[in-house]
Amino acid sequence: MIAIPSFSKEEKAVADLLEAFLIEKKLNPSRFENNVWCSLREWCADKPTLLLNSHIDTVKPNSGYTRDPFAPTVTEDKLYGLGSNDAGGCVVSLLAAFRLLNQEPDLHYNVIFSATAEEEISGTRGIEAILKHWRETGCPLPDCAIVGEPTGMQMAVAEKGLLVLDCVALGRSGHAARDEGDNAIYKALPDLEWFRNYRFERISPLLGPNKMTVTVIQAGSQHNVVPRECHFTVDVRINELYDFESVLQKIRSEIQSEVKPRSLRIKSTSIALDHPLVVAGAELGLTHYGSPTTSDKALMPFPALKMGPGESARSHTADEYILLEEIHQGIEIYLNLLRRVVHS
Repeated sequence: MIAIPSFSKEEKAVADLLEAFLIEKKLNPSRFENNVWCSLREWCADKPTLLLNSHIDTVKPNSGYTRDPFAPTVTEDKLYGLGSNDAGGCVVSLLAAFRLLNQEPDLHYNVIFSATAEEEISGTRGIEAILKHWRETGCPLPDCAIVGEPTGMQMAVAEKGLLVLDCVALGRSGHAARDEGDNAIYKALPDLEWFRNYRFERISPLLGPNKMTVTVIQAGSQHNVVPRECHFTVDVRINELYDFESVLQKIRSEIQSEVKPRSLRIKSTSIALDHPLVVAGAELGLTHYGSPTTSDKALMPFPALKMGPGESARSHTADEYILLEEIHQGIEIYLNLLRRVVHS
C-alpha cells in the first residue's frame, strides 16, 4: 500500500490491490468506485452488524520528507512511508483480525470489513457513498462500527466536529501612494484577533473547549494597489455541547467579514460508555478519551468507536512511520475485543 500513491480522489490503484487480495483469499469482495468491502460468512438478518472500517487515502507528502515517501523501508522496527501510520497500519490490522475472526465458531454478529476513500478530505465518495449505496440496494446499515485511526489502541469514544469557514473582509481598492481606498487587510485584522482570543464558555469533560484557528490568508495582487478583498480560512473544532448553527450565529454576530461554511456534515460524535464495544475494550484494560481530530466516524449514523495502532501525532508528518510491534499489538487487541463482542 505504501508503494502505491493514493492521494484523496486518486485511490483506485490501492483499491485494486486490496480487491485483488480479498479475491485471492476467497473473501468475495464488493466494490463501489474506490471503496472495497466484504462480509464475514453468510448474511443473517436476525443478527446485528458490526462494521470494521478504515481509509486508504493519504495526504500529499510535505516538503520536510528526507526519505522517499513511497519507498517502504524498515529500520529498527519502524516501517517508514506515507500512510504507514495514517492509516495503513489500521487497514492491515483490521483486515488481519477480520480474517482471523473468520475461524471463530458461533458468531452472534454479521461482520463487514471496508476500506474506503476520501477520508482525508471529508469527501462524499468514501464511507458516505457506500452507506448510501447500501441503502439504495436494500442492504441494512450496520448497527455499530470500529473506525481504524491511529490512537495507540486506546478508545476514542468521542471526537470534535469540524467546521471550516471561508471568510472575506471587503474594502475598496486604491493607489498605495495616495491616501485612498479602504484596505481589506486592515479591515480583517480585528476579526483575526477575535478568532485568536475568543473562548466559548462551555467546556466538555471529554473534548475540552471549542478551538478556532486561522490557517490560511490571501490578499492583494501587487505592491502598489490597496487590496479590495482579504480572504482567510478558519478551522473550528466544536465539542458536543454546541451545535454548528449556534457557533455560526455567534461568529457572524461578532465579526465584520462575510462567513461561509464549507460543510455542516462533520459534526461532533460520541459512543456511550456502556456500549458493548466500549465495555469489551474496558475489560481488556483499554482507556477511553475524547479526540480533537475528525474521522469517518462523523459520517456514520450509528455508534462508532475510533481506535487503531499508531499515534495520531505522527499523522501528516515528514518521514511518517509506524512500529511493526504496534501493528502486531493492534491485530491482537482488535481480535480480543471482537471475540468478546461477537460471541456475546
